[in-house]
Amino acid sequence: MKNKVTIVGSGNVGASLAQLIAFHGISDIVLYDITEGMPQGKSLDISEACPLWHSASSITGTNDLKDISASDIVVITAGIARKPGMSRDDLLSFNADVIREVSSGIAKLCPEAIVVVVTNPMDVMAQLSRAVTGFHHARVMGMGGILDSVRFRTFVAWELNVTPAVVEALVLGGHGDQMVPLPAYTTVRGIPITELISKNRIDSIIERTRNGGAEVVSLLKTGSAYYAPAAATFQMIKAILFDENCLLPAAAYVDGEFGVSGVYVGVPVVLGREGIRKIVEVPLSKNEKEEFHKSANAVKELVSKTGL
Repeated sequence: MKNKVTIVGSGNVGASLAQLIAFHGISDIVLYDITEGMPQGKSLDISEACPLWHSASSITGTNDLKDISASDIVVITAGIARKPGMSRDDLLSFNADVIREVSSGIAKLCPEAIVVVVTNPMDVMAQLSRAVTGFHHARVMGMGGILDSVRFRTFVAWELNVTPAVVEALVLGGHGDQMVPLPAYTTVRGIPITELISKNRIDSIIERTRNGGAEVVSLLKTGSAYYAPAAATFQMIKAILFDENCLLPAAAYVDGEFGVSGVYVGVPVVLGREGIRKIVEVPLSKNEKEEFHKSANAVKELVSKTGL
């Protein structure tokens, strides 16, 4: 039996993710949206590309939530996107209602699924989805950590004029302006960037990383990032479906790790078929710990506004 991945929301992120999954042929896909015709049209378009990709993936577009039943993974991208001048936090009220409705459906129709939340504010929406579904926290996670880290990798590679493939990076904390990039754990072929880049330039790269999403929004003017978010989500899906035990940053529920409890926040996790197998703690400097706790507290404050 083929794997089944449902993508809730057929906007730019959802459709780009569906294209990546179909291109690699790793599962069948259900593309769900409340807008009539949109998921059907995009699914048809992607389906007609599959022969060129030698892909056997089946892509179904639907407006009926019942079609998500028996999904192995459900990715939630639905909600309004950021606009110029908006923070991720500004999206809270509207997107929380979307997450509640979708998560309730997931719990009823695919109670064994793993849920990956992309909708912003992502850490808060992951926590809300977990609360509504009632799933074990290992099966509900947020995508933001990979996206934040890959942005950091990109800017470091540009700074050093090297291929991004040789750069590894780690970013902790909430997926927002208070994320915590870790230069000591960001390396180029094993060499920490603190040995290769001046502190002033590192600080500048960190600031650009923190504002990475807002920079894209300001340039697009009518939308937000979608290629990189879709690619980051695809990496998580692949790690789950193929049981890769992949170590990567993701928004996970912490219960004492890094001295924080009771909140979803970006941390290094091992991701496999059952979801998050474990959280990997790494030593942090005093300043990094303070920044991480500040970021986690900011997420907690937003979570409280949802009524949780």
